[in-house]
Amino acid sequence: MTPLAELLRPTTLENYIGQKHLVGQGAVLRTLIESGRIPSMIFWGPPGTGKTTLATIISKTLQRPFYTLSAISSGVKEVRDVIEQAKKEEGAILFIDEIHRFNKAQQDSLLGAVERGVITLIGATTENPSFEVISALLSRCQVYVLQEFGKDEMEQLIASAVNHYASQGIAINVEENDALLRISGGDARKLLNALELVVNRSNSDKSLTITNKKVVEVIQQNLAFYDRQGEMHYDIISAFIKSMRGSDPNGAVYWLARMIEGGEDPVFIARRMLIFASEDISNANPNALLLANACFEAVTKIGYPECRITLSQCAIYLANSAKSNSTYMALKNAQQAIRRTGDLSVPLHLRNAPTKLMKDLGYSDGYKYAHDYTGNFVDQEFLPDALRGTKFYEPGENARENETRKLLQWRWKEKYGY
Repeated sequence: MTPLAELLRPTTLENYIGQKHLVGQGAVLRTLIESGRIPSMIFWGPPGTGKTTLATIISKTLQRPFYTLSAISSGVKEVRDVIEQAKKEEGAILFIDEIHRFNKAQQDSLLGAVERGVITLIGATTENPSFEVISALLSRCQVYVLQEFGKDEMEQLIASAVNHYASQGIAINVEENDALLRISGGDARKLLNALELVVNRSNSDKSLTITNKKVVEVIQQNLAFYDRQGEMHYDIISAFIKSMRGSDPNGAVYWLARMIEGGEDPVFIARRMLIFASEDISNANPNALLLANACFEAVTKIGYPECRITLSQCAIYLANSAKSNSTYMALKNAQQAIRRTGDLSVPLHLRNAPTKLMKDLGYSDGYKYAHDYTGNFVDQEFLPDALRGTKFYEPGENARENETRKLLQWRWKEKYGY
């Protein structure tokens, strides 16, 4: 049976919901489509935001030959087969779902055809293409960012679903939609799958009143089914990260096992741990970043099934490690100051003075060379005058950073509360 999400998939820009910044009247992508000239492009955004739908609509609107490949199941051979077929046609579009899962060789196989215009490539990814798409291919593509749906768009989808069921003789009364919106988290496919699950589990085939209680009961009862559809991808990675942040190795390894059993991309898991090592552990234990990076390197080299052991080792180490978000907060504080004060001038004593004119203008005057002083330290100001004396970094409450705090207090006196 065709899923509800597929039955309601829009076929024209007029019926397409969301992404007004791209396809609304006068928006950049809509203008390109209406001109009939589109570049190769990458759609980057969360799941269920219409990436595949938009690619399909573009091909239909422009009446172009349309080929689709999934990076999960396709390789270099399939790419080359499509390219050979596309050479016989004019303006073929090749849509590659989850293009971030293509390795370098697979992405390289696209380069020539994209460069010569044999195909117009449309790739879809949930991962940052700056990290996942090779630079040579990325430079030949425009990147368009798709946003998760807001409440208004989600309610439009619910209304479309209600109208669809009404046409099938089933009266749906959505008395409450908070649970549907919360469970879907801005993911259209997730919303429609949840709604369909609630309708299919109803005792009546003629009418149904949907409440928050009913939605929660049905989803909880059918959690295994829901998981197998890949709908809890971001919920589970969130639980995994929060378990490590909460220093619970049991929770961390459980959610890791859930991802492994579900076939999650091991590189995705390793990358999240690499981010976690800096964001949540930082200088409380600098070795965490080294281990997380080693884990990432190992995972990319050995893959499943062996890398699951490496992932477990790293996850348990990170969960057991001392925690600190001090460097994350320091950067956040500095960025907030920049947004508040703008681009302040670099103080003269900190400026570079490679020419005589710059020296005559006072560049570098008054700079104190730290190595000329006892302990390789001298008290001087390194911030713009408007921020003089500001403290962005506050050491965390852990053994290593407590030592750092003492050192900062000894060096900087009142700035660090000495």
